[in-house]
Amino acid sequence: MSIVNALEITREAAKGGYAVGAFNITSINQMEGVVEAAVEKKAPLIIQVSVAPSKFLKPEVIVAVYHTLASQAPIPICLHLDHCTEVDYCKHLDDVGYTNLMIDASKQVFEENIRQTKEVVDYCHAHSDASVEGELGTVSGVEDQVRVSEDEAALCNPEQAVLFVEQTGVDIFAPGIGTAHGVYKTKNPKVDFDRMAKINHMLNADRINTPLVVHGGTGLSDEYVKRLLEAGGAKFNVSTELKYTLIDTTYNYISEKRDEYNPGKVDIAVRDAIRKVVGRWIDVLGSAGKA
Repeated sequence: MSIVNALEITREAAKGGYAVGAFNITSINQMEGVVEAAVEKKAPLIIQVSVAPSKFLKPEVIVAVYHTLASQAPIPICLHLDHCTEVDYCKHLDDVGYTNLMIDASKQVFEENIRQTKEVVDYCHAHSDASVEGELGTVSGVEDQVRVSEDEAALCNPEQAVLFVEQTGVDIFAPGIGTAHGVYKTKNPKVDFDRMAKINHMLNADRINTPLVVHGGTGLSDEYVKRLLEAGGAKFNVSTELKYTLIDTTYNYISEKRDEYNPGKVDIAVRDAIRKVVGRWIDVLGSAGKA
C-alpha cells in the first residue's frame, strides 16, 4: 500500500462513513510517532507539514524520510503540504514528491481563489499523481504563518462551493464551516453542521466526487467530531494538539530528570506521547482497521 495521494484514501473514507486522520508534524520524531500509531491501529494516514516546518526541515529530507517509513508500513500513507499560499511552492513540492498539496487562496477574492487553485491542480495533474486540496471560506485562528481573525473568518457559500470545485477541478475540498485553528475559547464552538451536510449533498449526492476536509480538529468534542463525520467529513486535520504534546512532554521530562543528559530518552518520551494522542484520534475518527 505505502505511498498514496489523499484522494485515494479519503474517497474510501467518505464511502465508509469514517475520516482519515491528517496530523501535522514539526519534526522527524513526531512523524515517526504518527506513523507508528497508524500502523498499530491499521489505519490509513495523512502526514501533514505546514509551510514553515517544510522549509526548515527541507522538503527533500521530509520526502526521503516519508518514503522510508511508508515503504516499510503495511498501511497507505499520504504526505500533504498544509495551508500553502504560494502557488510556486506547491509546484515545487509536487516536483520533489509530496502526494497532496493544499493551495490556500481562501483569503483572495473568489475569482482569484479559483485561478490560483486551478493553476496548482492543472500542474499537479499534469506532472504527477498528487491530489490537490482547495479551500473556500476561511478558518479563523493561526496555522503556520496563516493568521485569520474571527472577524475575517467567513463561512463557505454552498452554491459557490459547487462552482469552485467545478471550475478548479480540485480533488478534495475544505469548506469554511466555523471550525478554527488553535484552541477553542469555548466548549461549544459555533460549527455549522447543516452547511457542511448541504455542501456534501450538493457535491456528492450521486457518488463521492470530492471528499470534504475538516480543519481545526484540536479541542472539538467527540460529539462534534461524530456530527462532522455524519455531515461528510472524510479528512480530519489535527495540528495544535500535537504541538502541545511535543512541547509539554519535553518540558515535563526534562523538569523531572534535570540531571539526565540523554536526548534519545527525550525523543522516546515524545514519540510515545504522540503515538497515544494519534491513536486516540484514529479511534474517534473511526479509521482503525480501515487500512
